[in-house]
Amino acid sequence: MTTNPAETAGAPIHVVLVKAGRTKLRYPASVVSDDGTRLTARAPWATESTRDFGFVRFEPGDVFTEHYWRDRWYAVKEVRAGDASLKGWYCDITRPAVVRDGEVIAEDLDLDLWVSADGSAVLRLDEDEFAAGGLAERDPEAAARAVAALDELELLAKLGRFTALID
Repeated sequence: MTTNPAETAGAPIHVVLVKAGRTKLRYPASVVSDDGTRLTARAPWATESTRDFGFVRFEPGDVFTEHYWRDRWYAVKEVRAGDASLKGWYCDITRPAVVRDGEVIAEDLDLDLWVSADGSAVLRLDEDEFAAGGLAERDPEAAARAVAALDELELLAKLGRFTALID
């Protein structure tokens, strides 16, 4: 894990999402804050097309405020529509983020959580993909940490204490 001096607010940074050792997605963002442990960046929806998950649509004009921790196994992304209304939070279960050379790098571990804006929907996502990926066999400790991170986020959301993570 690399820790840099804190990134400067307003500075450009690239978000790099890695999966199975390959870059899955790379997009520009700007740093909102960085205290050396948590980096927060803001970016528009990274593609020109809409992605409909059934429970939420990510579309052009949406803005993501993304929180990456250097010491936690997840990233939390607040999703707002173009009119600034809150859609909810999309949480990626990842290894702790690495910040270096103008990038924040997060390794996607296939598990996700969606929390709706009003907290009424808390959805565990991609558990089948996680099981099929074989992380439990390759790296049992990482798999256990990933599941624990998902459980922690779900519990916070169900207790109504989810936003305390990012306040």
